[in-house]
Amino acid sequence: VQLQASGGGMAQAGGSLRLSCAASGRAFNTSGLAWFRQAPGKGRQFVASVSGVGGRTSYSNSVKGRFTVARDNAKNAVYLQMKSLKPEDTAVYYCALRSPKGDSSHHPYEGYRDYDYWGQGTQVTVSS
Repeated sequence: VQLQASGGGMAQAGGSLRLSCAASGRAFNTSGLAWFRQAPGKGRQFVASVSGVGGRTSYSNSVKGRFTVARDNAKNAVYLQMKSLKPEDTAVYYCALRSPKGDSSHHPYEGYRDYDYWGQGTQVTVSS
């Protein structure tokens, strides 16, 4: 499985960006997907996830109401729509994939250890 993230860049506070992540490999339709981010000097932080089955979503409190995660199984892609951006959203954003694991595919996982494959990251910089 390979993941390729794109769409990062610079935005002003209050602006919007849309990240995309294209995946290759089998069983995408039932794989869990997530976005994490890592700011300089900080650990990798959960942002949002969508379950492999049922399309259930989860968001961190810091982005809830501003970010939206969505998957397109026909395109083997996952997106992160980011609105009302803040300077504290500045980070490298990573997409991640969790291989199907039976009944657990219904749950949108939030831990980085829950994911098996990672994209290369895309930089998002928000200026005040």
